[in-house]
Amino acid sequence: MAKSKVLIIGGTGYLGRRLVKASLAQGHPTFVLNRPDIGVDIEKVELLISFKMQGAHLVPGSFNDYKSLVDAVKLVDVVVCAISGVHIRSHNILLQLKLVQAIKEAGNVKRFLPSEFGTDAARVLETATAPGNVVFKDKMVVRKAIEEAGIPYTYVSANCVAGYFVGGLCQFGKILPSTDSVVIHGDGNTKAIYVAEDDIATYTIKTIDDERTLNRTLYIRPPKNVLSQRQVVQIWEKLISKELQKITLSKEDFLASMKVGASHYYDVLHEGCLTNFEIGNEGEEASQLYPEVDYITVEEYLKRYV
Repeated sequence: MAKSKVLIIGGTGYLGRRLVKASLAQGHPTFVLNRPDIGVDIEKVELLISFKMQGAHLVPGSFNDYKSLVDAVKLVDVVVCAISGVHIRSHNILLQLKLVQAIKEAGNVKRFLPSEFGTDAARVLETATAPGNVVFKDKMVVRKAIEEAGIPYTYVSANCVAGYFVGGLCQFGKILPSTDSVVIHGDGNTKAIYVAEDDIATYTIKTIDDERTLNRTLYIRPPKNVLSQRQVVQIWEKLISKELQKITLSKEDFLASMKVGASHYYDVLHEGCLTNFEIGNEGEEASQLYPEVDYITVEEYLKRYV
């Protein structure tokens, strides 16, 4: 069976570039939306050129030019949106809603994967801590528009992106591991789920021609990466042959300094929102669907920092 043609929007972003790579690696004719107003961002230009050299098709298009968006969508079978998280917030939610409208008008897309790739919004909508819960409300607005438009979809719940969580030993505002001390959230024993960026991309692209994931949620839960913060820290201590000083941060102290990003850390590391439920019939688990993927473990990920 011929591989689906894939359009990736946000292909020069942190996750988007990995989605382009995974799509090409899995043999899909891959199209990348190329904004004419990219300006003098030389790094993005070079990245786009590298995609082209690897076989991707660069498609001119912009959210500021609705017709170009529809024209780009008409070229493919599947649309994957990877615009950064900030574009899900406030007025920028209109970007994804405009894309939903373009997909509906084009009428040819057999699957749409919106820009989620984190916590499953439907699972935490009622329990997520303010002010971060507004992000999940916005995501649900996009989901509602997709489903009301009758657009086939797959939602990807990738849980904790390793670069943001594992790199900083699960500390808010840190992306590099310390060799001296670490702040432990609560007792540090609440389990979370950590997934390497390249694995998120690999699993995501695998879903697009898989009927088992049509109109369902894919939960990426690599079993070896379901760990507590203390377990992540212990892995790091073993790698550097040194025990870190532990500083405990209580729920109360963390809540007192709450910000949007921090509230996500609170829900993950204090409340265990990623692991306090069974998937059941709500979706599919990626490592079970695709056991052939040799996913990156937390220990393997941390080795890059030694």
